[in-house]
Amino acid sequence: MRDMVEIGMGRTARRTYELDDVDIVPSRRTRSSKQVSLSWQLDAYRFEIPFLSHPTDALVSPRFAVELGRLGGLGVINGEGLWARHADVEARIDQLLELVDKGGYERAVALLQELHAAPMQPDLLAAAVAEVRAAGVTVAVRVSPQNARALTPALVQAGVDLLVVHGTIISAEHVSGPASQEAGEPLNLKTFIAELDVPVVAGGVSDHRTALHLMRTGAAGVIVGYGSYPGATTTGEVLGIGVPMATAIADAAAARRDYLDETGGRYVHVIADGDVATSGHLAKAIACGADAVMLGVPLASAAEAPGRGWYWPSAAAHPSVPRGSLLHVDDPWDLGGETTSEPIRPTLERVLFGPSDDPFGSLNLVGGLRRSMAKAGYSDLKEFQKVGLSVRA
Repeated sequence: MRDMVEIGMGRTARRTYELDDVDIVPSRRTRSSKQVSLSWQLDAYRFEIPFLSHPTDALVSPRFAVELGRLGGLGVINGEGLWARHADVEARIDQLLELVDKGGYERAVALLQELHAAPMQPDLLAAAVAEVRAAGVTVAVRVSPQNARALTPALVQAGVDLLVVHGTIISAEHVSGPASQEAGEPLNLKTFIAELDVPVVAGGVSDHRTALHLMRTGAAGVIVGYGSYPGATTTGEVLGIGVPMATAIADAAAARRDYLDETGGRYVHVIADGDVATSGHLAKAIACGADAVMLGVPLASAAEAPGRGWYWPSAAAHPSVPRGSLLHVDDPWDLGGETTSEPIRPTLERVLFGPSDDPFGSLNLVGGLRRSMAKAGYSDLKEFQKVGLSVRA
């Protein structure tokens, strides 16, 4: 039974839980971490680790997507970001970070908006897709619900493997149209997905009903959450909307079970996107029912990330209602033992696989998740979703 509380006369609200509110309860059995598998499969594509990247230019360049794919994860390029609008993206990011270095935080978001106001150039996006595809890794590109219909044909022609229809909050039917029109034909995801030859991941959602509706559209995966992270994502401040991730993941997992029964066996993957900073958070997200996790800030310290120690979510560049700011990611690791003015950022491989000298779980994310599963006695991700949980008082 849902835990309802009265917040005033005649008004009730549901009590919900963040990942920090729950803990994993080990069983009577433990196992070696070498006996744990983290692999998962989305449609026809198999991945060795259950990590996707948040589709932001601060994180995902074609080079970064290739490296994450080589390491077993999935890099998601922002199909409406800088790589689709500018030929000199690195110079544009230099311009942004130079402004921040001078203390121009209040101008940084304005500059992001300005850079994203440049027209999209299909040839640039096709070149980015081709670079990742040539490396032999799975190619995934994010589009917004508003622009999905217009951008998808060119992406399919360019050779994208997975399409990610991603917004702060989306539904099975998104009503939108060109800016020159007061109203447009709604994007019906069910029809849209049925007409495509590539699998679609859609989100974000935060409740059972919306997750179930998205699953009924034919999506191969549903994203839960909106990439929330303190200091970077400001959706709560701007829209007053919050997604307590432990509850949201569990609700979406229940929708997955209901849809599995409804269809007689069609499984839709639940992908958690938000409030993950450490390997412990990763383990809790899987334990609550996620099949994989979309990572932003935890990967931003990697040397391959184009933000060079800075992170901003894709929603930070919204033209009229930005919902994100620039966040400096702590990167205190000095791999060479030298004292330098610029911290030496770890490679993406070290962020994922270690070795780690950080006792708080920001390095060796894969090792932390693997050891958590082993300590609790589980050998694969699906089994680990059944682990016991406790709620902190």
